[in-house]
Amino acid sequence: GARIEEGISSLSGYSGMFLRHTKASGVIPQIAVILGPCSGGACYAPAICDFIFMVEETSKMFITGPNVVKTVINEEVSVEELGGARVHAEKSGVSHFTYKNEKECLDGVRKLLSYLPANNTQNAPAAEELGKENGVAANVLGKVGEFGKKILPGGEDRCGKIVDIVPDNSRRAYDVKDVVECVVDKGSFFEVQKDFAKNVVVGFARMDGEVTGFVCNQPNHMAGSIDYHASDKMARFIRFCDCFNIPLVTLIDVPAFLPGTAQEHNGIIRHGAKVLFAYSEATVPKISLIMRKAYGGAYIAMNSKEMGADIVYAWPIAEIAVMGAEGAVNIAFKRKIKESPDPEAMRQQCIKEYDDRFLNPYVAAARGYVNEVIKPEETRTALLKALKGLKNKEVDVPYKKHGNIPL
Repeated sequence: GARIEEGISSLSGYSGMFLRHTKASGVIPQIAVILGPCSGGACYAPAICDFIFMVEETSKMFITGPNVVKTVINEEVSVEELGGARVHAEKSGVSHFTYKNEKECLDGVRKLLSYLPANNTQNAPAAEELGKENGVAANVLGKVGEFGKKILPGGEDRCGKIVDIVPDNSRRAYDVKDVVECVVDKGSFFEVQKDFAKNVVVGFARMDGEVTGFVCNQPNHMAGSIDYHASDKMARFIRFCDCFNIPLVTLIDVPAFLPGTAQEHNGIIRHGAKVLFAYSEATVPKISLIMRKAYGGAYIAMNSKEMGADIVYAWPIAEIAVMGAEGAVNIAFKRKIKESPDPEAMRQQCIKEYDDRFLNPYVAAARGYVNEVIKPEETRTALLKALKGLKNKEVDVPYKKHGNIPL
């Protein structure tokens, strides 16, 4: 923190740091590595950076230390409980990567650098470029072992395994990271903020050697619904990819924005709007794949066609509707069911009619909201074709200083 003996001079020093970080934001990638205590005003320098790395039991970040907390609000808390690496990885969402020791942490930084361009006028380095003896790429190759090998797609197409990973029954969960591993170049997925807002998965991967950003709903956690923490996580990652020319692939299996008073009172409307804003604002190639559920406002938010997605694919089991069959039938056919001699039989009939009429991708495809319905085993081929076709995408945007994202 600031040295008390230096008074206002130390505080003004922080101000200069914050100004420079802010001016560099979106121009060069900024990475903060916390390898000890970082307290008071010093916390805001890494907070402005794009990614924060922390080490368990070593890294500490807090605005106000335990002694002051005890004095001011009479709350007793340890340094680790207040601002340790686990706290910021799992609860606050301040940090992006957590490692057990400093060596692993620095190797993680090198790995991240291999996915990033040097600045916003360049593209992220392709796999074959990592072998060149210059700049960051050579540094990465020299120090990260297996990762330094040339990462090119293997001969086998692993997408055939998807049908065994993703159940037809939309009530059954699965791990979307298993789907990602089937789609991307083998071993190339590098997850960001894996311990925070686990209902969504974001990270970098390579597709045919080219860096791509992935944003995915996670049915294994909260059924893949979107809460206010997940909204922040997605929006931040989307905007970073857009800053540095990294195309986006969105894998969709989402039932809703999470309902309830806790979500409403914590600003799910405000936080959810960040996702809408981030996707709409992004000018990089944007490709979506609807795997299973795509309901209501959450479907719209997850890079739908009318929100600016360049290409939208769907699997045959995709369900695109305002809401799921049971909830919709209880509202839309309430009177019909109530007046029926056998309400439960009528309810099941209405559910089947709703399923047949709405819960398939072909209605959306007929209206142009889905470009193509593909088989799961065709996923990687289709995504590669889309990425290749959009590689030179250009977008004209109206002049403005910047948009006003709903912070």
